[in-house]
Amino acid sequence: MVEDILSLRPVLVRLEELKEHERYDPEHLEELLQDISSCGVLRRPIIADKKTKVILDGHHRYNSLKRLGCKYIPVYFVDYFRSEIEVHQWDNKPLVTKEDVIKAGTSGKLLPSRSSKHMVRIGNELHHITYIEHENPTKIEDLR
Repeated sequence: MVEDILSLRPVLVRLEELKEHERYDPEHLEELLQDISSCGVLRRPIIADKKTKVILDGHHRYNSLKRLGCKYIPVYFVDYFRSEIEVHQWDNKPLVTKEDVIKAGTSGKLLPSRSSKHMVRIGNELHHITYIEHENPTKIEDLR
């Protein structure tokens, strides 16, 4: 049911409940941190697997909020193993599987930055998973 993945509602989750599966790029983190700090809002929720709470998209947003002293983050929870969600590779990096992503997240043995490129198939079209992350600005002060 593609419709339900397109109408997700974010929920506020304690940062400590979530698990990262890959490292972040320090330069990109600093850029995003500056942006979030200057505007005072997180523009989009992140996406995580509802069963394991492994972050699928939003590692930089997650780490930015941690650095800003926030306790909560808005999250879209999805069933990672549904067929519409696919994992692809970035550039010429090695291909990882959904099982690799979950194992990295639950073991704490993080994959390198940009190891996984999560995509969602809507009909015959393939989109980056951010396609289902509707902009939903949340004030940073509400996440502390």
